[in-house]
Amino acid sequence: MDSLITAAARALATGDALGALKRVALRDDAPALALRGIAMAQLGDLVRAKSLLKSAARAFGPREAVARARCVVAEAEIALVSRDLIWPPKALEAARKVLEAHGDRVNAAHAGNVGIRRLVLIGRLDEAERALAALDPAPLPPALRAAHELVAAGIAVRRLQTMAARSALDRARLAARAADIPALTAEVEAAALVLDTPAARLMSRGQERPLLLAGVEELLSSGTLVVDACRHVVWNAGMAVSLATRPVLFALARALAEAWPADVARGTLIARAFRGKHADESHRARLRVEIGRLRAELRGLAEVSATKRGFALSPRGAQEIAVLAPLVEGAHGAVLAFLADGEAWSSSALAIALAASPRTVQRALDSLAGEGKVQSLGRGRARRWMSPPLPGFPTILLLPGPLPSD
Repeated sequence: MDSLITAAARALATGDALGALKRVALRDDAPALALRGIAMAQLGDLVRAKSLLKSAARAFGPREAVARARCVVAEAEIALVSRDLIWPPKALEAARKVLEAHGDRVNAAHAGNVGIRRLVLIGRLDEAERALAALDPAPLPPALRAAHELVAAGIAVRRLQTMAARSALDRARLAARAADIPALTAEVEAAALVLDTPAARLMSRGQERPLLLAGVEELLSSGTLVVDACRHVVWNAGMAVSLATRPVLFALARALAEAWPADVARGTLIARAFRGKHADESHRARLRVEIGRLRAELRGLAEVSATKRGFALSPRGAQEIAVLAPLVEGAHGAVLAFLADGEAWSSSALAIALAASPRTVQRALDSLAGEGKVQSLGRGRARRWMSPPLPGFPTILLLPGPLPSD
């Protein structure tokens, strides 16, 4: 085994990208190209990293299937970090199977983690949870155990299971310390900040205050009737009614919940739901129809009753009504929420994550760019969008063994 290649691989496994480059920067053989690619990725030059890894994969011979598979895994992680969600997941799964078949269980597990992180990112939590449960983290080296626990924490956060998320992050922190990789430790600490940063706003009885994720979890299990403006769902005692595809009904429900225990005038409801400046008879007729539909949707959860000046909402089986609102609202709040993770997203990746059309997402990005809320890098297919300032490279690529096939 080439001593320089081995030394460079060990340096990368500890996060020492510059140390690895010093050993292989002037070499163009396949193992050196792969290691240079991983080093450039750790330093944040993702475009150059991707090019080097593609060159390495082509340069490895037909008998070096394991080395080629490791290059594919590294390329998949670069695609994930750069939010290239159209990168083919089948190629990653094929590489994972090759690594598993050749006994490289460490890198096979890493490939599995990369695939699960992609599923979490696009909201396929059930599938991600099943895949994570099939991975046993016990025999993994500390760096991969930390990555495994970060994925577990990410799923728990999205399911509003804050105690489970904290436990996973504590395990990730211990594993990262054992790995002694500064970038990995920083990633764990950054992930932990999510639990201690306001995630939403609580609006009730004319007052408003920020809520941590633990507060959101407590609110949804408190027996309060919650009109959730983050997911456009009405919650009460474990029951949920989604109004995500009924924007008019949700606008009415939110207006009524914000005013509770008072009622809301018909003119105000018309303005909120229909954006009508002047309420005429046709608007009032439509309001009666939509209120009837809202009553039907919320039966069992709440009652919508008529008053002299408008309508009022009252809960069934609950003592309080509250609105859970996002921290940032507006026409493009969902796009800003995704960009707030500090990563560079392509418009196509945002469309996949938001389940929206690419044209809709592009219009939102153009509008936000005009307001100075987002910025872009690159051109054409390489164009990426992010919230200022420019982020660093938050994850560490983990290919812990020497790249030539063993």
